[in-house]
Amino acid sequence: MKGWLLIFLLLLGSVASAQTKDLEKTESVKKVINELFDGMRKGDSAMVSSTFSTGMIMQSISNRNGETTLKTDKPDGFLKAVGTPHSEVWDERIKFDQVLIDDNLASVWTSYQFYLGDKFSHCGVNSFQLVKQKSGWKIVYLIDTRRKDNCN
Repeated sequence: MKGWLLIFLLLLGSVASAQTKDLEKTESVKKVINELFDGMRKGDSAMVSSTFSTGMIMQSISNRNGETTLKTDKPDGFLKAVGTPHSEVWDERIKFDQVLIDDNLASVWTSYQFYLGDKFSHCGVNSFQLVKQKSGWKIVYLIDTRRKDNCN
């Protein structure tokens, strides 16, 4: 009987260890995304830039007059806008809906509401692709949706 108990405890310990490693990976990915939005709130383009991989791609999907549009932005333009003084804090409030990780690839889905200061602007969903590099997790692709209604 003691032998079975020992085997059970060893198996339980290995499962707990694997779950701890998965949680640590998930938290390290979330940390990068939180740094991006903390940098936006602070107007700190260097902080935001530190979350991006070289060659990072940014796109937005929106509906205008019933037609879907896809806009591609250069990270440099976004970083300049973040770092240019503006009267209102850019406050993107996110919720981590799903974080998937396989080896050095992470895919993250976050719903959000965007505020200019205290005033609601728009909402949508962000889809991030991250790659783990020598320096840590970096965002290589970001696409989002944007709308003013049907926001939860």
